[in-house]
Amino acid sequence: MSVPKALKSARIGGIQMKLHINGEETVLNTVPVQGPFTLAALIESLNMKPDRVAVELNREIVPRDRWPETPLQEGDRLEIVHFVGGGSFGRARLSAAP
Repeated sequence: MSVPKALKSARIGGIQMKLHINGEETVLNTVPVQGPFTLAALIESLNMKPDRVAVELNREIVPRDRWPETPLQEGDRLEIVHFVGGGSFGRARLSAAP
């Protein structure tokens, strides 16, 4: 999965931070000056639904309930997996036997 375009252009305000996301080096202008930029803030800035995302930070999976208290640091390596549902279940056509 490549880095979403929304992530590369996300701007929340603050200073720049360099992260490695899904194997790509990315410079973000999303670090708030008044506090740490957390994993929860990153997922929110991507407009991803937290219940459909899994995140590995520096080779460790971070449980969803710890995202708000997990600060991101310059140079962190993240793997973000976004689960997407899809497909369709059409109605089976039944035909009468001749």
